[in-house]
Amino acid sequence: MEDGESNELFYKRSHFVTRLPLDRLYSPFHYWLCEHNGTWRIGLTKFATRVLGEMVDYGFDIHAGATVRAGQVLGWIEGFKTVSDLFCVIDGEFVGSNPQLGQNPETIDRDCYGAGWLYEAVGKPNPLSLDAQGYKAILDTTIDKLVEKQQPAE
Repeated sequence: MEDGESNELFYKRSHFVTRLPLDRLYSPFHYWLCEHNGTWRIGLTKFATRVLGEMVDYGFDIHAGATVRAGQVLGWIEGFKTVSDLFCVIDGEFVGSNPQLGQNPETIDRDCYGAGWLYEAVGKPNPLSLDAQGYKAILDTTIDKLVEKQQPAE
């Protein structure tokens, strides 16, 4: 890497700040995908973890070796603020969940782009997946809509 280059895209809008790793793809539904030793590791983006709140628990309703498709519900995740379905962003095969999260689901909050990954799969990413710049545009639109909803009616 040359001086001045970064492997992350700094992002700030309204009261939300994050860094988006450039080595990942991003789903419009706030998941990231990163190739890792022939599989795809999938996790929640910082935006998703902020919406969910502090992680409390999670579970998968699918087992290793199962055929999966993008958009399929794989399980659920519970944050302090809400419970949400966990979706697949790959057409292929479910490899398994992150074994380190069993004892420490809060790792999802602390290191969402690293040790806090959720599951692994092999196959083809959803064609709607975007690079960091494309995901930045999704965040801009999403955050602008949230801010607009918070504006007092005239």
